[in-house]
Amino acid sequence: MTPDIHLSPRLIVPDPDRASAFYQDALGAEQVFRAPPGDDGRPAVVDHRIGAASFRVSPAVRPWGWLSPHDLGGSAVLLEIEVEEPDAVGERMVAQGAEVVVPIEDRPYGKRSGRIRDPFGHLWIITGELCHA
Repeated sequence: MTPDIHLSPRLIVPDPDRASAFYQDALGAEQVFRAPPGDDGRPAVVDHRIGAASFRVSPAVRPWGWLSPHDLGGSAVLLEIEVEEPDAVGERMVAQGAEVVVPIEDRPYGKRSGRIRDPFGHLWIITGELCHA
């Protein structure tokens, strides 16, 4: 039997405090820990929780190989979040500076989903139940 395992993706961003504020406002994330600022004034890590899921944001540090999507020329990972109101979440993200990559619409595979690029270059699939208008 596998011991209890917890996976926490860490999103590399230029400004962890700005990213933390975005994820709190746009996704309803709760900040549960913020490391003190380092020599450059940025925290090394800020932990968040959304429901039972958790994730972290950390600053880009080129010598460590911690590169943001902007440093890489795009995101290498898709983050998928299932929410009750995908349209509302997408609208909040865009209002906070994100960009629609694929519009949130009812999809033939039985979900309402779309893709949003956050202001830090990370790609999010926002998904939920089909719209029953």
